[in-house]
Amino acid sequence: MRIPSTVRRAVADVSVSFDAPPDEVFDYLVDPANRPQWQASLRAIADLMPLGDRPGDVGTSWTDVTVVPGVRPRMEVVRSARPQRWVEIGQWRFVDAALVLTVDRATDGSTTVGARAVLTLPIVLAPVFIPLAVVVPPAVRLDLRSAASAITARRERADQGS
Repeated sequence: MRIPSTVRRAVADVSVSFDAPPDEVFDYLVDPANRPQWQASLRAIADLMPLGDRPGDVGTSWTDVTVVPGVRPRMEVVRSARPQRWVEIGQWRFVDAALVLTVDRATDGSTTVGARAVLTLPIVLAPVFIPLAVVVPPAVRLDLRSAASAITARRERADQGS
């Protein structure tokens, strides 16, 4: 029996409500250019290589410039089914991270966004899953709430301009 060299675990599985239609929410969240506006861990994105007809289409890639010096994962969109599901994979050194976003219209007319983050690490680093499972879910939830606020603010500015 071969011992695995890596381990994969979900570190977050959260949902947040948005007061906007699914198409608008999806388009905002998947556009890499918007990410630094709502993702607290990012300072910027670099080396954006867009593919497809829309920002965030499959094959689009970029580098996250994080708030942690020297941590710059390369990101790639591996699935985009507008406006329901979007998946990105990030790689930095020996760590892989996947983010799956699901977007659904709620019965009250709002939009619910689910975010599931999965990490793949060398097995020797498996103990870090314990603290990550504590800190990552609130951080992802806070980021999504920030995105929801940004979308609401954009909608209000658009309404004032008309």
